[in-house]
Amino acid sequence: MYELENALRDYAWGSRTAIAGLLGRPGSGGPEAELWIGAHPGAPSKARRPDGSEAPLDALISSDPEHFLGSESLAEFGPRLPFLTKLLAAAQPLSLQVHPSIEQAKEGFARENAAGIAQDAANRNYRDDNHKPEMILALTPFESLCGFRAPAATRQILLHVAGCFDPVEGDVPALLNELLDDLGSPNEGVGLRNAFERLINGGEKVSEATAMVAAALASGAPLAPYQAELSTVVSLNEQYPGDPGVLISLLLNRISLAPGEAVYLPEGKVHAYLSGLGVEVMASSDNVLRGGLTPKFIDVPELLRTVDFTSVAVPMLTPEFSALGQELYRPPFREFQLQRIELAPGAAPVPIAQSGAAVVLVVSGAVYLDSPKGDLKLARGGSAFLAASEAPVNAHPVAGASEAAVAFAVTTGAGKGA
Repeated sequence: MYELENALRDYAWGSRTAIAGLLGRPGSGGPEAELWIGAHPGAPSKARRPDGSEAPLDALISSDPEHFLGSESLAEFGPRLPFLTKLLAAAQPLSLQVHPSIEQAKEGFARENAAGIAQDAANRNYRDDNHKPEMILALTPFESLCGFRAPAATRQILLHVAGCFDPVEGDVPALLNELLDDLGSPNEGVGLRNAFERLINGGEKVSEATAMVAAALASGAPLAPYQAELSTVVSLNEQYPGDPGVLISLLLNRISLAPGEAVYLPEGKVHAYLSGLGVEVMASSDNVLRGGLTPKFIDVPELLRTVDFTSVAVPMLTPEFSALGQELYRPPFREFQLQRIELAPGAAPVPIAQSGAAVVLVVSGAVYLDSPKGDLKLARGGSAFLAASEAPVNAHPVAGASEAAVAFAVTTGAGKGA
């Protein structure tokens, strides 16, 4: 077992207090958007060896991949940790975005390398050759846009928006009627693609219509029964006036997660996290194709190649409970699964669900990790990397503890339906 020191990313949308408050430490004074726990080469954790020296986790794993990852993971995913764990704390909306399939990622990464585009270049789409299916478990109320809503339901929202305009003082923006026509297509995928393309290509027409819609909604027009969706349009336009992503938000499921609820996102699903603190787990990748709500690079043709233009029900993820007391979140991806561990003082130990390597993060109290090969105590805010060869590992409450401990463990998943 190796105690970890993890990289903190200070993206501008990050909360200044949420991650520090969760882990029980002072804030940095700036935005703290993501804490990366893993071996992605963009920001690998540092692993403390038994002799006290430190090594980047990706370098440590590379020194003996089979020992650290296990033969099954090595055969399926190669000599890298297949997952990346993050604490994500959004005080402002993240960009509207989508993640590529593994085939697209491999092709795009090779293509941009061949073109001589630096891996840290602002106009780079593919930072690595991996896909990025992901899930997020809410630790606080968590707001998000997540996948296309059924076109018929979106048409009802747009008709409501059209009804917010005063027919005497001003006509309904032509763009709204065009979107209604798009979404009335008998072919759902064609309709969604036409509406999305109409908005993502932007231009003066989209910018003006966005301003008109936001102004009408902010002027006291009735928002019910679409309070969340239409309030989101107003708030997004305040931060990104005229941005195509403001009206694209109306094409997407608007969801509110309570603490303990989780959602998962396969490749190709347009989404944007709006606010809240959560544990995010994904395949180990940093590939993001953006579609709005950001000053960063947007490659519309590549984005359109990546988006899956089918509607989805909100992809909620219900935990499973094992006979051993394990609370498991298992999305339909092979790369990862998440375990939540809660240990009351004096409780029986809970086995770490481990398939290959694992990482553990303690967010409350303290946890004692015990295996046939060693042991490690982690206080609140502490984290550890467990080599595949370390299994089995049990999590115990610390002797004499007066408060419950809560920790999260991530390992390679069984991948239901994968």
